[in-house]
Amino acid sequence: MPTSETETDVVRQARHHPAELDPIDRKILGALAEDASRSYAELSKLVNLSAPAVHDRVKRLRRDGVIKRTAAILDGCKLGRSLLTFLVVDTSSYSATRELLTFAGRPEVEELHTVAGDGCVLVKVRAADTESLESFLMEIQSLEGVRSVRSYIALSTFLERGPSPD
Repeated sequence: MPTSETETDVVRQARHHPAELDPIDRKILGALAEDASRSYAELSKLVNLSAPAVHDRVKRLRRDGVIKRTAAILDGCKLGRSLLTFLVVDTSSYSATRELLTFAGRPEVEELHTVAGDGCVLVKVRAADTESLESFLMEIQSLEGVRSVRSYIALSTFLERGPSPD
């Protein structure tokens, strides 16, 4: 079944272009990725620049979208959501994939990616228990155009982090 260009564009994101970063930018980013609560004075000591110069760089990195946001990283287990699961969802159409993207607003959904390979969408879900995960899976499976859902429950997490500035 042919799909229109406008229908597929709703699923696609804009092309990504790397920002021009020098070694000082990367050092600032590494320090902030480790602890985003560091002051400009503390960062200035790490990179041998004045605090106002570091502030200007951080402002530019935010403006350019290199720093997307500053957020607290919460412990899912301590929040009562100890069941970490990765779902691979195979859909039959772009409209079904688009419908899955609406789950981005759900509190149990931590990540949503369109992917190449066996599935179409990869979803990282953190549920309170097997019953709430089952309920979530039933919602996804009931969507028109969802062909299959494979779930992978994480037993232990040894590393979880964002991209490195290096």
